[in-house]
Amino acid sequence: MKLKYRLIIAFATFSILPTVVAGMMFLMGRLYIVYDINEYAPEIRTMMLQLLLISVLTLVFISGALTLWIYHSVLSPLSRLQEATRQIRDGNLDFTLEVDAEDDEIGQLCQDFEEMRIRLKENSEEKIRNDLENKELISNISHDLKTPITAIKGYVEGIMDGVAASPERLDKYIRTIYNKANDMDRLIDELTFYSKIDTNRIPYTFTKLEVVSYFDDCAEEVGLDMESRGIEFRYDNGVRPHIMIIADPEQMKRVVNNIISNSVKYLDKPQGEICLRVKDIGDFIQVEIEDNGRGISGRDLPFIFDRFYRTDASRNSAQGGSGVGLSIVKKIIEDHGGRIWASSTEGSGTNMQFVLRKYQEVGQDEQNSDY
Repeated sequence: MKLKYRLIIAFATFSILPTVVAGMMFLMGRLYIVYDINEYAPEIRTMMLQLLLISVLTLVFISGALTLWIYHSVLSPLSRLQEATRQIRDGNLDFTLEVDAEDDEIGQLCQDFEEMRIRLKENSEEKIRNDLENKELISNISHDLKTPITAIKGYVEGIMDGVAASPERLDKYIRTIYNKANDMDRLIDELTFYSKIDTNRIPYTFTKLEVVSYFDDCAEEVGLDMESRGIEFRYDNGVRPHIMIIADPEQMKRVVNNIISNSVKYLDKPQGEICLRVKDIGDFIQVEIEDNGRGISGRDLPFIFDRFYRTDASRNSAQGGSGVGLSIVKKIIEDHGGRIWASSTEGSGTNMQFVLRKYQEVGQDEQNSDY
């Protein structure tokens, strides 16, 4: 008889035998069966060896598969994490951690680590940009402060040496000194305000402003300054009386002064002209400040409100300026809920425009309708 059939008979015998014995004992009381086990001994030994061999092979296979799974799922990702940690420790963030798509704890840990590396790199690049911008700002402010100080010293020395003997020349020297001192004050104020923008601590004091009277006062102050500089200034206010806006009077004056100061720097005509216009356009008022300066190219126009952007570094360094004046203007206008833009033609001039929403009283009927 073949071995497999013997094994089947043996298994069947050992499986059925207890049941048969129990049944006969139940029917007859007692039953004794005597058989010679030596007849089946070789088959049993062979079967046990085969079972042992199968068990060993199964354990070896399971152990190998488990080892491979642990290496692929645990050891390999941990090795990559260790290498990535060394890279970050050495200050290198320009690498990519390969993340497996498996949705387990190790895979999630690798994904979180890679996101951390990306954020660290972004923060590092932003810090480098901010440091460069701050260095450029300090350099610009230092240069711009040195220029008026040198001019003031020269004119004061002229007065002390008696060069300005005539009343006309003395008046000219004094006006120039006054203008240079105003430029210095503006630069220092701009630097102080820039630090507040960088930390989001701009001190706004919003209040209701009557458009006509407010911009009339601004125009009067600007007109006196333009007159002392020999620049023609025109002002037109087409807004009806009693139209109100909600704004910070000091910061809105800063907007107007920054735009006009920027225009003055780039006036290149024998007779400079600056025009301030205030218009009523429905629910908004629109303010325009136009000059007849050199203008801005279409390539540079979209970026003039960015911090430290200079349309022509060689010419701007001679003209001075911190490079943050128009970015401050944009920040203030947007914080007032408005919008600012510019149009320009090279060689003809630039027109800066911004809009602010009118203040409108809510009527009693409208208030009741809200409830």
